[in-house]
Amino acid sequence: MDTDNRNSLREGTLYSFISATFKAISQVILIENAVTGLLILIAILLSSIPIGFIALLSAFISVVIGRLAGGDKTIVNQGLLGYNSVLAGIALALNLEGGMRWVIALAGAAVAALFTAAMMHVMCNAKIPVLTFPYIVLTWFLLLASYRLGVFQLNPGLVPQDLSHWKLHSEGTPNLLHGLVNGIGQVFFQDYFWSGIIILAGVFWAGWRLGLYAIIGSVIAWLTAYGLGAEVSPINLGLYGYNAVLTMLAVAAVFDAKSRFAPWTGIIAAILSVPVTASLDTWLLPFGLPGLTMSFVLCTWLILAARKILPNL
Repeated sequence: MDTDNRNSLREGTLYSFISATFKAISQVILIENAVTGLLILIAILLSSIPIGFIALLSAFISVVIGRLAGGDKTIVNQGLLGYNSVLAGIALALNLEGGMRWVIALAGAAVAALFTAAMMHVMCNAKIPVLTFPYIVLTWFLLLASYRLGVFQLNPGLVPQDLSHWKLHSEGTPNLLHGLVNGIGQVFFQDYFWSGIIILAGVFWAGWRLGLYAIIGSVIAWLTAYGLGAEVSPINLGLYGYNAVLTMLAVAAVFDAKSRFAPWTGIIAAILSVPVTASLDTWLLPFGLPGLTMSFVLCTWLILAARKILPNL
């Protein structure tokens, strides 16, 4: 059997399907590596078995949709159609309540795959990556639907707040180690220390430079947030870190990072993500919505679009 036939046969095997599923998980953190995806899934299962299964099923659904709908094999096999599905499934399962939340989470994962494909088509001419924008918009819309549709039961933690009564609470003991690890774990909504460690190990498996950039992004976010007077609790929980980690990886290592200045641009973008995160969280308080990865999207789009005119960035 010649090489082309062997490759064609392998594409249709169970191995290919499983690989694409795990890559859909790893692509959340901008990595195409099935082993990294498996390690991340283990990390999520270690923290919560139901959420781990939602992540796996969401990735699986995206691959099924991509295969049955005749999607580009390269895009599907690289997991690029599925990372928004993974995030949407997890976010909806965590932010909704009731027995129907599992059904809604998986349905949301399916819609996220379609939304991702649509956004890829819309943005292909601009040559700017879709990133996690589809998952963000979809999650916000479905969470807001809870105020009009009874089947959507919102988590009580997502309570709209009046900004005039908002107060900054600075109590707490800064913990750089936990903040660093949680900043990486929160990419997948994980604040369990060992889950964060396993996710970081998965990033290092894909490449030591990627692992180093992830650490740098999380440390920068922690130091920037603390230096700007942010509340200690969300700093230690990594809530300022995960957007910086994704931004650092995207700008410094993944997209158009050919310039020798790219790592420094990544650092600047990671720093910028902290006040953008704070601003978005404040803007969304009256709606009771989480900021998710919107600051990562905005900061990354800003730098990547600017690179079209200023290539040394």
